[in-house]
Amino acid sequence: MKITAVDTVVVGNPVPIKGGINWGFVKVTTDEGIIGWGEMNGMEFRDKSVVAIVHEYAEQFLIGRHDPFDIERLWGRLHGGDDTRFWHYFRNVGSLDGQVLGAIEMACWDIIGKAAGQPVYNLLGGRYHEKLRSYSYIYDWVPGEPPEKAGDGALAVLERGFSAIKFDPIFPMLPAPRSISLAELNYVDQVLAAIRDKVGNRMDLLIGTHGQLDSHSAIRLAKVLERYDPLWFEEPVPQENKQAMGLVARSTSVPIATGERLTTKWEFQQVLEHNAASIIQVNVGLNGLLESKKIAGMAEAHYASIAPWTYCGPVSAAASIQLDVCSPNFLIQEGIEDWTGFPAEILVEPIQWEDGFVIPSTRPGLGVELDEKVLAKYPPNEARLADLEPLLVAFDNMKPAIARYV
Repeated sequence: MKITAVDTVVVGNPVPIKGGINWGFVKVTTDEGIIGWGEMNGMEFRDKSVVAIVHEYAEQFLIGRHDPFDIERLWGRLHGGDDTRFWHYFRNVGSLDGQVLGAIEMACWDIIGKAAGQPVYNLLGGRYHEKLRSYSYIYDWVPGEPPEKAGDGALAVLERGFSAIKFDPIFPMLPAPRSISLAELNYVDQVLAAIRDKVGNRMDLLIGTHGQLDSHSAIRLAKVLERYDPLWFEEPVPQENKQAMGLVARSTSVPIATGERLTTKWEFQQVLEHNAASIIQVNVGLNGLLESKKIAGMAEAHYASIAPWTYCGPVSAAASIQLDVCSPNFLIQEGIEDWTGFPAEILVEPIQWEDGFVIPSTRPGLGVELDEKVLAKYPPNEARLADLEPLLVAFDNMKPAIARYV
């Protein structure tokens, strides 16, 4: 079997834009007529660059040359060091070419599963989990608004059937890393108190940050979080410094989670070596399924769990679900609520979700098919960084609002 075409489709995610501004998909076609889908899941403000890399890689390394079954060779070719006939030097996957590699690789797995008549998880070790616990965000509250509103938002998510909820109590995201004020610490304390008051111990709380804090501020915040027993404290410091994250991990009883911006087994090996996190949020879209399975195995050997990152579209989500099903150390899956709405609209059959759990598909491949007629109705959103200026102003206005909680 050979790859004969690699096409891309970029669609605009409609308001309220849950999961990113645009979603980018890769369609891989073979000489046997089997089609596989993948997803580029970090395209914000660089859509055209990512699409260009897909087509350049496809023309140089894939079309007419590559058998989609050869996943290890694919990874070696695109990673840039394991095939002397296609050597391109870098051997240093980042967020741009990582998502290209991941998208093409998951499309090849989709083809492999369809050719074999099996869901991908049956080809990566078989079914270990019958259903997959999932979590969502509080979408109707932002930092700076009254803590009571966060409690109401969490209760609404609980009533939809979720037993875990994630929220980001610290804004703005930049500059990072930075020190945190006493006012912000007190505000986070009141937000968590309001949420626990509404949902009690019926929900796990997942504290999302984006590497915003320096080490001492992260440790101070962790002491506040400990009173509310959250499931994790995510990216307390920037992800590139594993030693600093390890320092935070050793200073708190709250489990540390990281991984959404890390690529390759070697970066995750450093996380595990420094005991920087015990919950690994591997991003299948940045690593591909086979590399993510290897990372899950490394985590298992360190008694760490996986909780794959999935703030994107439904194809990357479907690939993450395949990984979850066959990984004994799976903990919980991120999702865009219950995968209804726009994610369901662009799929031929939606991702199945019941009472807080994803029900894995038994269909061959990744288990999802995109409806290309529906995709054509949603041209890309032409968003640029300048378009975020009103949002940045709103974040600045949060500061005096938070200050009153000293």
